[in-house]
Amino acid sequence: MNNIKYSIFIFIGACSYGILASIVKTGLTAGHTVYELTGSQYLFGLVLLLLTIPFIKKVKVTFKQAGSLMLTGTALSLTGIFYGLSLERVSASLAIVLLFQFTWIGILIEAIYERKLPSRNKIISVIFLIIGTIFASNLITSTGQTLQIDGFIYGLLSAVTYAVFIFASGKVAAGVPSIQRSIFITLGGLLVLLFVAGPVLLKNGIHLDGLWKYSLSMAFFGAIFPIVLFAIGTPKIDAGLATIVGSVELPAAIVAAMLILGEKISSAQMIGITLILIGISIPQLRFIKISRNRLGT
Repeated sequence: MNNIKYSIFIFIGACSYGILASIVKTGLTAGHTVYELTGSQYLFGLVLLLLTIPFIKKVKVTFKQAGSLMLTGTALSLTGIFYGLSLERVSASLAIVLLFQFTWIGILIEAIYERKLPSRNKIISVIFLIIGTIFASNLITSTGQTLQIDGFIYGLLSAVTYAVFIFASGKVAAGVPSIQRSIFITLGGLLVLLFVAGPVLLKNGIHLDGLWKYSLSMAFFGAIFPIVLFAIGTPKIDAGLATIVGSVELPAAIVAAMLILGEKISSAQMIGITLILIGISIPQLRFIKISRNRLGT
């Protein structure tokens, strides 16, 4: 049952990251830029994580471990950057579908790393996830889709970097306590954002009025919760399963948009959410069956 317990950590972390999109939209509506919101998200997240240092278990972290963790954070930051660039060039529904190609990309990365084919359950699960994503994103009901090649490429790059983040979260410095790992991951993400967004913010200035409200909530839902929970869960289960469970981010984003932004959920989206949840559940059935056999029930 440990696999299910750690899958729940990843499930909650992915749901948290899904809520982030609605918070970003409210911040944009208030007049803040993506760079302001994302940069302050990682800054607040790092500060809050650093405040926990006196109260957590710590181990000595080598330079190699610290560098690897920071590179992992870089993958998450790049996901946000590539996804934003994709959204600027293609429709939101198409950008979401492109991002969620991380499901099969993550399975492929694991297969290459482990040098073995994915299990039948994972393959079936990915099929459900891909079909569910198409329905949940409303792509099948959208008309007049415009396609820019660079937007398509940015969307696929966001899928690759997100799959890399999930995979690396479970492999890099697994012996380091989760909060310590999260601090270095967040620091890596912040440094990339400063490198990319710094020149833009220096040129255009920063709109600080009310920014802290969005920054604080984004820090919790976009940095602390997902990074810490992924740091706890991903080292304990295989990367392919972590990728599959992480796909709950899309249903979470849709539900959050309904509750926070007042958007309506179509019947196609409901079908998509159901298919995604079924896809997430399929790999868990194996662990439930194994656990019951061990208990002799």
